Amino acid sequence: MSYFRPFVRNWIPPVMRSWVQHLRSRGICFEGEFPTWEAACARCTGYSAEDILAKVLAATLQVKQGTAAFERDSVLFEEIEYVWPVVAGLTAVAARNAGTLNVLDFGGALGSSYFQHLRLLSTLPSVRWNIVEQPHYVEAGQAFIQDKQLRFYTSIEECLAENRPNVILLSSVLQYLAEPAETFRTLLDMGTDSVILDRTIINCSMSDRIYVQHVPSFIYSASYPCRSFSESSLLTLACAKYHLTADFQSISFPALERIKSHFKGYIFSQGAAT
Repeated sequence: MSYFRPFVRNWIPPVMRSWVQHLRSRGICFEGEFPTWEAACARCTGYSAEDILAKVLAATLQVKQGTAAFERDSVLFEEIEYVWPVVAGLTAVAARNAGTLNVLDFGGALGSSYFQHLRLLSTLPSVRWNIVEQPHYVEAGQAFIQDKQLRFYTSIEECLAENRPNVILLSSVLQYLAEPAETFRTLLDMGTDSVILDRTIINCSMSDRIYVQHVPSFIYSASYPCRSFSESSLLTLACAKYHLTADFQSISFPALERIKSHFKGYIFSQGAAT
């Protein structure tokens, strides 16, 4: 089973974030629906993981060295674009844990969300950020990115052997998993303080929908399966273990609107519902 989202966007020079978002969505399309994940996979051309990793690593190193503000899917930004609901969710966890923030960032590339929000989170007394990723990402992360706060692991179990995370972050990852419910249940069963989802593709129907996402050649020539989740089904799964504390609209993506879907985020927490 593939645990991680593909990183399929090409590197471009730093530009204004509104123009970047337009560029990144232009030409991307979704084919389907497909009856099964396997049927969608049969229509996919795949992508060169090593080429993508090289672009993500080059962009992340620029961020780490301070020559770019942050990167998302290997695209560099001149200005930090905070995801304020995610910041609120993370700092709330720290406040409930004596200032300690220990994140399990599942499918977090080479630290996109970490570097994006580091300026704000660095004011906390204790921050540990643990990324669970594909082996070749972990190898690159450990060799070039890792430090005392940011660590890389190839599995949930490996991470838990060294850590006690108090929050789980899944940003644009669930929809690209072959078995998302199984993985999500495993993470929910960890019993962390909170679980935060961002950039998750959802729809308002009663069923998940399977598509092939096509990325044009001027960005990165690739196609791969993805899901648009039934929001009600996703919430039922999460709320079997957690309370829904907040939900929020994530970034705009016109191609999703054409399949009656959109990006959304959620914060699930332990304890009494608010």
